[in-house]
Amino acid sequence: MLIGLVGTSHSPLMTVNDPAPDVRAAVDREFEQARAFVASSAPDLVVVFTPDHYNGVFYDMMPPFCIGQAAQAVGDYGTEAGPLDVPADTSRALAQHVLDAEIDVAISERMHVDHGCAQPLGLLFGSIAAVPTIPVFINAVATPIGPAARARRLGSAIGTYLDQLDERVLLVASGGLSHDPPVPELQGAAPEVAERLIAGRNPTTQERAARERRVRQTGLDLAAGTATIAPLNPDWDDQFLDLLAEQRLGEIDGWSNQWCVEQAGHSSHEVRTWIAAYAALAVHGPYEMRSRFYRAIPEWIAGFALTTAVPR
Repeated sequence: MLIGLVGTSHSPLMTVNDPAPDVRAAVDREFEQARAFVASSAPDLVVVFTPDHYNGVFYDMMPPFCIGQAAQAVGDYGTEAGPLDVPADTSRALAQHVLDAEIDVAISERMHVDHGCAQPLGLLFGSIAAVPTIPVFINAVATPIGPAARARRLGSAIGTYLDQLDERVLLVASGGLSHDPPVPELQGAAPEVAERLIAGRNPTTQERAARERRVRQTGLDLAAGTATIAPLNPDWDDQFLDLLAEQRLGEIDGWSNQWCVEQAGHSSHEVRTWIAAYAALAVHGPYEMRSRFYRAIPEWIAGFALTTAVPR
């Protein structure tokens, strides 16, 4: 039974780049309220929709979607490392249901997840293994990427299965909103960069630290107005949150990938996790967005949003 949803942006820079004190305080208050919402919901099962940033999934085998039957967090950017508590039988049954619904989804008996998954689980539940959790990977970085409508259909198929369970299921979406972090692209990449994108699991401590320093500096540059990446787009973000709140998910089918990039940056595709989660919740019927928070936080390279929603 679907009982609710938390949609949240993530940022690897939350613990290293400080925005204005009032912004930090506002984010902290919203997460405190979200944790209260999660606690009152008392979920038996969490399904988290998450992207990856070439930390767990690579071009040696890059699926559009993947459901984890077992999962391990890599611990990047200081997030918790270790295994998630994945209920394998339920996850396998979910994957079969999605395939029967004619949505092509991969499965993984050894999924690796990064901060995109571990950070919201840690912030909302206190640990990545606090509650039985099924991770659903949605590719939002590695081109070619299918249309956003596919994420909506994936979410609907997942929601149909979850809503019939005799368990209290909470959906978590992690990603976005507008942002254009310095994620390399395979096409035209130098050989050593291409190799990392294809098979870069288990980087050395020095390699990971260098990468994290580069991302941190980009956030500082964006806040200072000197970055070369695309700016955040609060108007686009606000319109997207309106679309979710008003349950106008069908409008997403008219989006083009290029339009998303032009409006909100290359990693705006991460909003597909929100699309899938809200489409899953909509299977239960009309829903209500209980809370809605947004700030454009350049220090974190994120149009940062946090919402909660419940069936009406």
